[in-house]
Amino acid sequence: MNILFIEDDPMNRRVVKDMLDVAGATMAEAAWAEEGLARIDDETFDIILVDLRMPGTDGFETIRQIRARPDAKADLPIIVVTADTALDLRERCLATGADDVLFKPVAMDALFDAIGRVLAKRGGAILA
Repeated sequence: MNILFIEDDPMNRRVVKDMLDVAGATMAEAAWAEEGLARIDDETFDIILVDLRMPGTDGFETIRQIRARPDAKADLPIIVVTADTALDLRERCLATGADDVLFKPVAMDALFDAIGRVLAKRGGAILA
């Protein structure tokens, strides 16, 4: 499984990468939205993880741009990974086009559960 994590904080990327390594998944990294969107253009991913608060283009706009693509990549599963705790945040993320939301700090079981839920809902392979 190939996962892209669009997140400006290198420590958060490293923690999630270490978790995904345990499951045998490959994680590509993008430090900002534009870099992530370019990687989606050039590479194949099974799922996208995206932070909401990044310099420049935020996670909401990143999701909108992915969903507006004219190709099959518009349907890539997207999980928001955020430290934001606004009461309506989950609903706003889902309304924007995210498939699920995880709150930081991310626990390994929560990450794997979210990936499993999203992929099961879409009929894809689930992490071991």
